[in-house]
This record gives sequence, structure tokens and C-alpha cells, in this order.
Amino acid sequence: MAKPDQNAAKTISTVMAITLIGKVLGLVRDSMLAMHYGTGMQANAFYTASRIPRVFFDAVFASAIAACFIPVFSEYLTKRGKSEAFSFSSRFLTVIILLSTALCALGMAFTEPMVMLFANGYDAETAALAAELTQIMFPTVIFTGIAFSFVGILQSLDEFKIPALISTISNMAVIAYFIFFNDSFGIYGLAVAFLIGWLLQALIQLPALSRLGYRYRPQLRMRDDGLSKVFALMIPVMVSTWVQPINLTINSRFGSHLYNGAGVSAIEISTNLYLIIAGVFILSITNVIFPTLSRLTAENERDAFWLTIRQTVRGALFVVLPMTAGLMVVAYPLISLIYGGGQFDAFSTQITAEALFWLSLGMVGFTLQNILSRAYFARQQGRVPLIAGGISIAINALLCIWLTDSMGIAGLAIASSVSSTVYGLLLLIPLERQGLHLLSRSTCIAFGQMALSTLLMAVSAWSVLGMTSTLFDGKLGLLFSLGCTAICGGLVYFTAAALLKLDEATLVLTTIKRIVKRG
Repeated sequence: MAKPDQNAAKTISTVMAITLIGKVLGLVRDSMLAMHYGTGMQANAFYTASRIPRVFFDAVFASAIAACFIPVFSEYLTKRGKSEAFSFSSRFLTVIILLSTALCALGMAFTEPMVMLFANGYDAETAALAAELTQIMFPTVIFTGIAFSFVGILQSLDEFKIPALISTISNMAVIAYFIFFNDSFGIYGLAVAFLIGWLLQALIQLPALSRLGYRYRPQLRMRDDGLSKVFALMIPVMVSTWVQPINLTINSRFGSHLYNGAGVSAIEISTNLYLIIAGVFILSITNVIFPTLSRLTAENERDAFWLTIRQTVRGALFVVLPMTAGLMVVAYPLISLIYGGGQFDAFSTQITAEALFWLSLGMVGFTLQNILSRAYFARQQGRVPLIAGGISIAINALLCIWLTDSMGIAGLAIASSVSSTVYGLLLLIPLERQGLHLLSRSTCIAFGQMALSTLLMAVSAWSVLGMTSTLFDGKLGLLFSLGCTAICGGLVYFTAAALLKLDEATLVLTTIKRIVKRG
């Protein structure tokens, strides 16, 4: 029988593989969008229009679902049984549907003022198009609320594969639109395709929910302890989950003043790519451990709770540190490979690669904030994430004001990276005092060894990139160069980590040997 940690590792690996497929399709989707629309007026309008409903959803509902619903649902499962938990989830979903529908109607009625709020640097034509596209896409708030609620139920019941698959389905729908319908229906049809993609994210989860015995029955109660607990937690938790969408909104607003509005497309594309690369690994981990942390909290397993956090952070940083350096090394050729061509010209490639380079500096902070915030949410504590999130948003806004005029798109990316890093550190310090002990002497030495291995990897990767970048022309040459760089960098990093006897490298070697023996 497999041990719990082996089962967790297997689950994370499976979820990561499924997530990777979805993220690759997301890259294909974004590259097709870039090739068809570049960083021109229609692209800028579309990115703003697609951003507005997502920010509204993240600001109002993401906190309730991701941070508050799962812990309370897990508590119901542990203490009251599946039937009561399902009844609570139906009441929660009913409230989400009602609130998201009201928000959608309100948003569609005031699209023009919202476009001015999100991108006040647009000319009249771009602003008008963005408002029209926003009206088409605002119902994604409803579909997203339903889809994410289903995700919360499935993950709480230890079903992670179907939730990981939802982005694959929506991305396939958009890709199909580009292949078959874009020439006929243009940017307006693309907005409808995105809307259909989000609807499919909800629909694809229905068979799994049915298999697990869940049936949605619309219901409300005048007094509901579960919902009261969710919404009591929601207010302080809400601000912490605002950090990323609000920071993106701030960056987009400043970006609309850069390069005739092309700063919006550059920051949006680079951020999407950054989140795709980081999300395959980081979000796969956090989606799996969060229900576990919630259950450990409900069962009062304090030592196991802290151990899970420590092991997760160490393992994540073992991968994220070289990922950060590698992404900085290959920023320009990577953007050129994925998005270059068609309407996405050399200037678009340059400013987007510059944004990606500086955004990559925030990946460690992004990792810490995503993992450590789950420690607070699982324990139904929102005060520290509330304060840390507010400080992070303020820092991003101030740095955007200070750096944008002098540094352009790089200033926006640096502001985002610093904000993310500060947020992660502000979450870490209180947990360390409460008993996390992540900054013990042995762990700090391990982090230093990871940093040294990363430095060696970056030097080797930069050298290989320089030697191979001129061997072949075109996309094939870029692919060959990036492949050689990634392989060489990965080998150097892992070899250095193994020679330094890092526990994570030893675990990988042991796993490989076990697989070879079984083979």
C-alpha cells in the first residue's frame, strides 16, 4: 500500500501533467491571438475587456470559493458527514449564482466607466471597442462562479484530475475558433468563444460530481451557520486574493499610457506566460495541499500541518529558483518563439520580453504567497493576509508611479515583482513565529545551496544560448537553441544540487532508481 506522501506526490504529478497540457494549449491560444492581432488596437481592447470580468470575479468570489468555502466544506465533511456537506454546498452555490448574476447585470450596465478605470490612456475608438467586448464577456462572471464552486467541491472530495482539466477544455474551444471562425467573425466572435470556453469549464465537471453523489438543489436558509462562517471569513480574506488581479489592473492602467496603448498587451501577454509557467508547478501543488491543510486543521493535527507547509515550500523553491533564472535568460527568444510573427512584430517582441524578464524576479514571492496564504485560509484566519495584501497593493501602485516614466514597461514589471515578494515575506514572518520554523539553520543552508546551484545553471544556460542562437534561422533555430539551453541548464542545476547533497535532489535520484529497478 502506498504511503500518504507517495500518494500525494503521485496526485501532484498527475495534476501537474494535466495542468501542463492545459497551459500548453493556453500558450497556443495566446500565440494565435498575438499572431492575428499583435499589440494593436483590437488586441489592447480585447485584453482589457477580458481582464475586467476576471478582476470582478477575483475581487468578489475567488476569496469565498478558494479560501473560505473549502475549509468550511471540509469541516462539514469531517464533523457532520457528506449529506450535510452537500446540502451546505448547494446553499453556497445558490448564493454565488444569485450574486454573480447581479454583478454581471451591474457590470454590463457600466462598461464604459469601467474601461476608463482600467485603461484611461486609450483613444476613443479603442475605449469604445473595449466597452463593447466587455459587455459580451461579462457573463463569464456567472460561469466562473459556478465552475470554481464545482472545483471546490471536487477538490474537497480528493478529486483533482477533472478540476485540472477544465482549462484544457476552454482553451480548445478558443483554439478551434481561431482555426475555423476567426476570419469570418473577428474580434467579436473571439469574445463569444471565450465566453463559451468558460461555460464548458462548468459543464465538464458535472459527470464527476454526479459520480461522487452530488446533486445541486437550489436552496436558501434564513439562518445558515456554514454560510455565516464563509462570509465572516470572506471580508478579511478578500483583500489578500485581490493582490494579483488588482496589481494587474494597476499595471494595465499605467500600461495604457505606454507605446500608444501597446503596454497593455505587453504586460498582459508576459503576465499570462509567467503565470502559465509558474502555475503548472505552483498551482498544482497548492490545489492539492489546500484540502489536506483544511482537514489537518479540522482534526487539530498541528505538527503534521507545519510539516506539510515546510516540505511544500522547500520542494517548490527547489524547482522555482532555477525556473526563475532560466526564464530570465531565455525571455527574448522564448517570446519570439511563441508569439513572434504575423502582427506581433520585433517591437512587440522586445517590450514583451523585457516585461517577462523583470516579472520573473517575483516568482519566489509568487510561490511563497500562494503556499503560505493557504496556511492562513485553511485555519480560517484572514487578518494577516488582509494586511499583507493591502501593503502589497500599495507598494505596487507607488512603484508604478515612480518607475513607469523612467523605465517604461520594465518599471511596471519590477513594481509587480517587488510587490509579490513583499507579500510573500509578510505572510512568512507571522507563521515563522507561530511554529513554522522554515528559517531554521539547516533549511537556510539548503536554500543557499539551491541558490548556488541556480547561479551555476544560469551561467551555463546563458553560455549555451549564446553559442546555439545563431546555428539555425527562424522558429526551428529558436526551438533548437531553447531546447539545448533548457537541457544543459537542467543538468547543471541537478548535478550541482546532487553534489551538494540537497535532500530534494536525493529524493529525485532515489525515485529514478526505484523506477529503473521496477522497469
